[in-house]
Amino acid sequence: MSISVTERDNLVSIAIKDRFDFHVHKAFRAAYVEKTDPQLNFEINLREASYLDSSAIGMLLLLRENLRPDQRIIIQHCSPDVKRLLEMAHMEGLGFTIA
Repeated sequence: MSISVTERDNLVSIAIKDRFDFHVHKAFRAAYVEKTDPQLNFEINLREASYLDSSAIGMLLLLRENLRPDQRIIIQHCSPDVKRLLEMAHMEGLGFTIA
């Protein structure tokens, strides 16, 4: 499991590889906690994520709480199953964009 972070322009991209679960909590938090520029938006890239559980949803919600309401969080490259799970959790209604 791993997390990689890249920053370009006003976008922080956090890519999750393998399992997105509680084991990556510290690394996921570290990827955004010091990014305090209110102009930054965030992209969560799940292209290489093979698994996502309820703790990952909780981590995404903590990210949302850490940001200003006008900052965007885009969850990209979800598998159909992951996208369905995010839709069932009503993540779009909580300020996320699922692409």
